Formats: sequence, structure tokens, C-alpha cells
Amino acid sequence: MSCGPSIAYGDYVNSKGMSRKQIEAIKNHPKVQVGIASYYGSKFHKKRTANGEIFNMYKVSAAHKTLPLGTKVRVINLKNRKSLTMTINDRGPYAKGRIIDLSYKAAQKLGFVNEGTTKVRIEVLRLGDNKYHK
Repeated sequence: MSCGPSIAYGDYVNSKGMSRKQIEAIKNHPKVQVGIASYYGSKFHKKRTANGEIFNMYKVSAAHKTLPLGTKVRVINLKNRKSLTMTINDRGPYAKGRIIDLSYKAAQKLGFVNEGTTKVRIEVLRLGDNKYHK
């Protein structure tokens, strides 16, 4: 007998459909990150996000590479100290050296639309369930 999951029963899956591996990855994710934020807008406006919602560049939302979809974060612009709470609903950014992509509206509220990018601090307030919305 081995200590691994049983072939007959497979790996553990909780009531939200998440495997043990997914749960551990979420649990061990850093609660604070510092890095460069950018924003995205008209090219993706009205297209489907990774969680199934339709992206609206005039609403506050964000894309992150690894945080579970549905995670609530506070993003603080370290240049002007403005902050905003938002939910991760998409994947990205795909540009090297960036840690979060914000909607146009979020970038406006954080005051960096003219610059295009800014240094931010991301604080995880509540981890999401990675749920896809139809």
C-alpha cells in the first residue's frame, strides 16, 4: 500500500470542485505583492474574461496571472497613495515584468492612465473560489 490517493477513489475534491492541489496553491499564495501594474481597455472591451463575465473597461476589475478568480484585492498606487478595492476576474498581464492588469476605469481611479504603468502594492483581502460564471 502507498500513501498516495487511492486509484479507486481518485484525489480529494471539495464541495466547490477544487482539488487538494488547487486548495494548497491558494493557501500558500503570497498575501502581498509589489510590482508594476498596467491597464487594458478598448481592445478587450465587451470580450469574455477568464471567469466568463463580459469585460467592461468602464467598470473596475483586474487580471492576475495566479490569484484565484474571484479574489478580492486592494491595489495601492505607490506613487500617489491612491487605493482601490477590486475583484480578479481575468488572467494576465502577459507583458514581461508586470504583476497585474487593471481595467481602464481602475487605472483612472488610481491616477495612472497617462503614464500607462505604475508601481503598486497588491493586498489580498479575500481569496476567490476560481469559479467560472456562465
